[in-house]
Amino acid sequence: MSAKLEFAVKMTSPSCAVKIQDQLSQNGISKSDIHISYETGIVTITTNQPSSLILNSIEKTGAKAVLKGYGSATFDKNLGAAVAMLGGSTGYSKLGINGVVRFVQINNDECIVDGTIDGLSPGNHGIHIYECGDLSNGCDRIGNHLNLKQTPHGNQTDDPNFRHTGDLGNITANEDGRAIFYFKDKLINVSHLIGRSVGITENEDDCGKTKINTSDIDGNSGKRIACGIIARSSGLFENNKKICACDGVTLWEERDVPLAGPGRQRKI
Repeated sequence: MSAKLEFAVKMTSPSCAVKIQDQLSQNGISKSDIHISYETGIVTITTNQPSSLILNSIEKTGAKAVLKGYGSATFDKNLGAAVAMLGGSTGYSKLGINGVVRFVQINNDECIVDGTIDGLSPGNHGIHIYECGDLSNGCDRIGNHLNLKQTPHGNQTDDPNFRHTGDLGNITANEDGRAIFYFKDKLINVSHLIGRSVGITENEDDCGKTKINTSDIDGNSGKRIACGIIARSSGLFENNKKICACDGVTLWEERDVPLAGPGRQRKI
């Protein structure tokens, strides 16, 4: 099942809409799944591709874009969306790792996990949901894997009785250290994730299959090298903000500054 993404796009003329549609079509998205309003500057897309790839595709036309909302392509109401920023000024990483992971409930039984993370060593790294959202001591106080059913450690694709709720398997970083991922999970639900954290581990998760050392606890995936608190985010058409009332950061400035912290402050 696909999701629907809502972007605010800075278009300077009606021809921009044509360029955006052509570019997205080249990325394999049907024109019937692309809806562009030059008057409002809103582009909605139904797709099963990662949001970062869609945003990059739009910006190849020279237009700036911001993801405003994310939701189900088939349900009229928003079932829940959340986001976690890893590294930077709002998450944690000692190694310069940074990125974003999004969670979107697309029906009662499926949640999309969509992310892009930079600064990783090439290869596989475990990704898990952890019990707590306490980053006061880095990733040391985020608890164990979220495990609502008190089951053994496993893989994201395993039967729910043979995996932790927070077991999401592995992501793969390319030779440049970037991991882009998009998958659906039938066990996690956005309603259970808010205030918890998502973390990336140093090593590959053996998903409980080797049965040696800590395989049945964390898949021998090693230390947590990046983490971020999972916070509620806007669903489709829920974000009408053009300027933040608290600090005066506009929609277009916000795409280039951290969500919080000293780096967000504007020089007036």
